[in-house]
Parts: sequence; structure tokens; C-alpha cells
Amino acid sequence: MFAKINKHSFQSFIINSGVLYTLCYLCYEFGIKKFTKIDQLLIRKIIFFCQFILNSVGYKTFSSKETDDIQVFGIDGSNGVWIGGPCNGITLMFLFAIFVFVYPGNYKHKIWFIPLGILFVHIINVLRIIALAIIANYYPQYLNFNHTYTFTFLVYTIVFGLWMLWVNKFSVKEVY
Repeated sequence: MFAKINKHSFQSFIINSGVLYTLCYLCYEFGIKKFTKIDQLLIRKIIFFCQFILNSVGYKTFSSKETDDIQVFGIDGSNGVWIGGPCNGITLMFLFAIFVFVYPGNYKHKIWFIPLGILFVHIINVLRIIALAIIANYYPQYLNFNHTYTFTFLVYTIVFGLWMLWVNKFSVKEVY
């Protein structure tokens, strides 16, 4: 199931992934996020796609900006869902990209696999928010549970599956 990787290589993978993720996280939190509007731009794009999809299948939707950090999206007649920085998927995209980047494999494959994986994570996030908006409309009492548990598990499982696809199909098969 996993590519053959020795103990030293696995430790290097874990350390390098941790260090790179920490650096990316710090740069994001104290640089990019602080001095840019990337979070809000991404949230607006997510809401645009959610509205497009739901409007295309007959739902009337709404969106509003609550604060500089939070926007609300939903189906008319519901309270909608709050979408903030942690909901836009950037840290999950970082995590996926770093795991693939650090894990052994051909860089020619990494050049296309990482952007396609990030796009796939973004699409999954849009679908997650659409599902949460539908839950908020029809079964608002289940919104918190599904947001906290169901979709967190589902999204992380999908990202893990993407990484496993990398490990099993595109990584170096033997590392000594």
C-alpha cells in the first residue's frame, strides 16, 4: 500500500513536512493574512460558486458580509452559514501541497499534481459549503454536528486519499 520507505526517510518526511508547514503557517498568519485580503477574496469566490450552483438548480440564495473576517451565505429563508478564514480551505491546501512536495517523487509529476490537488480541495470545499447551506435550510438543528464532525472527517479523508494516490501512483517506489 505504501511505497517502501525506511525509518530514516520517514522521519525526514515528518520533520520536513512539519517544518515547512510551520513556516507556511507563520508566513500566512503573520504576513499574507495580516497584510492582504486573500481570505476574503477566496471566501467571495467560494460564495460565487456556491450561489451559481444552487441558483442553477432552482434555489434562491443570499450572501452578506458580517465583519471583515466573516461572510454569510445561505438559501433564502434560512439563517445560512458563516464562512470565515478557517473555512476557506487555505490551510488544508497548504497541508496537501506540502505532503506531496516533501514526499519522494518526480518533480515533473509534482508540478501538475499539486495544482490539480489544490483545485480538487477547493471544489470539495465548495461542495461542503453547499451541503451545509442545504442542511441549514432544511435541518438547522444538525448544522453544527455536520460542520464539526461529518464534513471535517470527510474533507480530511479526501485529502488523505489524494495524498495516498500520490504515494501509490506517482512517488518513488523504493527509497533506501
